[in-house]
Amino acid sequence: MNSILINHKAKADISISCFGEVLWDCFPDGKRVGGAPLNVCVRLNALGIKGSMISAVGDDPLGHELVSFIDDRGVNRDCIAIDPVKSTSTVQVTLDKNGSASYDIVADTAWDNIALTEDIIEQVNRTDVLVFGSLIGRNDVSLNTLTALVKLASFSVFDVNLRAPHYQIDSVINLMKKADFIKLNDDELYEIAKAMGSPFHSLEQNLDFVAIQTNTDYLCVTKGSHGALLSIGGQKYYNSGYLVNVVDTVGAGDSFLGSLLYQLCSDSNPQYAIDFACAVGAMVAESHGATPMITLNEIQAFMHPV
Repeated sequence: MNSILINHKAKADISISCFGEVLWDCFPDGKRVGGAPLNVCVRLNALGIKGSMISAVGDDPLGHELVSFIDDRGVNRDCIAIDPVKSTSTVQVTLDKNGSASYDIVADTAWDNIALTEDIIEQVNRTDVLVFGSLIGRNDVSLNTLTALVKLASFSVFDVNLRAPHYQIDSVINLMKKADFIKLNDDELYEIAKAMGSPFHSLEQNLDFVAIQTNTDYLCVTKGSHGALLSIGGQKYYNSGYLVNVVDTVGAGDSFLGSLLYQLCSDSNPQYAIDFACAVGAMVAESHGATPMITLNEIQAFMHPV
């Protein structure tokens, strides 16, 4: 079948690899598995597309527990290295009264030091889509590996997550120019467009400006509770969001992206893709943690309750 991103492949035959951080989000009431690329990968796998993770954990109890979770969710971890020197990553998460999160991310962990190997190269050569984020660019070792992999990828998706002080705007823009698909939120769009020299004030004008500057046909901007905008070759598709009681927003954008890619890789309706992705993002926001179990039937019931 033909979809928006992939032609002549059944959903069961599609493979997506996610490169970047795997970690523990540490909340006041306990720890939960996290890391944007891993959250995307887990959601893809739950929806029925084969997800493979490329990352690293430490040879420590937290690393072994993280690997066990990944196994339980059915994600391929052939390219998750066990680092004998660097520690498994942890992040202190603080939620405000509205459930919005801020992060204190420990530096120089295992996933900051993902070395390029033949196994990783072979994995990316076999995959249909490579997903990566901006946080992985804070360390030269993993950034150099990523740069090599993006050149090999058939189609690459850049999930922008600006986490101060863990990024340099010039490096982010450089990665955007290498990607085939860019996903970011509205605040990130305005910050990056301004750094590129945009004279515009509206979201749509700035999105079109970034599309031209990066030579990218596929872009998506999330707008929190107000939904998202998907742009494909300049054609725009909108969803205005779903009303939910927010518990925490951790991982909502990641599940949004995983769900969006699921639809774009398995269907040909971009409007339904953005509607579906916004629904899943909202459902995650009304749950605890980044990767709650959500079935396709539950998503359909949420989107169409009557």
